[in-house]
Amino acid sequence: MSKPLSGRVAVVAGATRGAGRGIARMLGEVGATVYCTGRSSRAQPNVSSHVSAGRPETIEETAEMVTAGGGAGIPVRVDHRAEDQVVALFERIGREQNRLDVLAMVMTGQPASWKNFIEEAPAEGRTFVEGWIWPHVMTAWHGAKLMLQHRTGLMVELVEQDNIGYHGAFYFDMMETLLKRLVLGLATDLGMSGITAVAVAPGFMRTEAILEGFGVTEANCWDALSHPQAAAMGWGGSETPCFVGRAVAALAADADIARKNGGIYTTRELSEEYGFNDIDGTRPDYAVFDAALEQAKKTFLAPSIDAGRFTSVDWKLAPKMEVAS
Repeated sequence: MSKPLSGRVAVVAGATRGAGRGIARMLGEVGATVYCTGRSSRAQPNVSSHVSAGRPETIEETAEMVTAGGGAGIPVRVDHRAEDQVVALFERIGREQNRLDVLAMVMTGQPASWKNFIEEAPAEGRTFVEGWIWPHVMTAWHGAKLMLQHRTGLMVELVEQDNIGYHGAFYFDMMETLLKRLVLGLATDLGMSGITAVAVAPGFMRTEAILEGFGVTEANCWDALSHPQAAAMGWGGSETPCFVGRAVAALAADADIARKNGGIYTTRELSEEYGFNDIDGTRPDYAVFDAALEQAKKTFLAPSIDAGRFTSVDWKLAPKMEVAS
């Protein structure tokens, strides 16, 4: 396999597991040096209240996978809520590499409560939103300062859905919308300096926790189709976290990436554009996933769909007719 990112340096913030691990691995597959950050380390486990604290995956394990795949993986324990640790990360990269080409931000906060506006106290909602957003803002700011030294770079945010419609619950919608607006703001403020910012929306990912929840591994993942809940979630059209990893790797290797600045892209459309497959050589069966989504709109998503009838507009993305070069 060619190594188009050989000599390039990436940070995957939140690389311990799931999409972050998949992105780190696939950046390594195409030759990148990848700094894998997170709070779960062999030397210092994650003892926070995060839902994934205590799981067995570590940043060292991810870094080893990056190296085994053809890149150079470097684990760095970072709590991206703590600015001093974020500063130390990018200062180290500056000393060791004198450049930063890719910053993928996959850090997560606490799970959403899925309560509506009146059911959740503002103080609780504020804690949830700020716990997600500010680590991304701080990480992006310090990463951008390093990218600006060479006036080039790609920033990637992982988001849900490739639209700006309502996301189903008030504070979850606020958080997701802010992540997408962060991308637009970064694209607007940094684009003239050669930095591109995009958001990528994966499909239904078979993460370590999801596989474990249905009692399967990646090797026998399709056995989960016998479970009604898995089938209802669209398991037959699911993808590994490496699929979004290959999407990010393809974007990072695109010499004309600036044309995508500020956009939100799905792994589905990126796989069609760049021609990559999942690590098993196939692409997700989107017909299965789409059918499951349509059925969900009639069942557990029905209250959200019904509430939407009382709004008179849809918020949508629209491409610009002309883009500055």
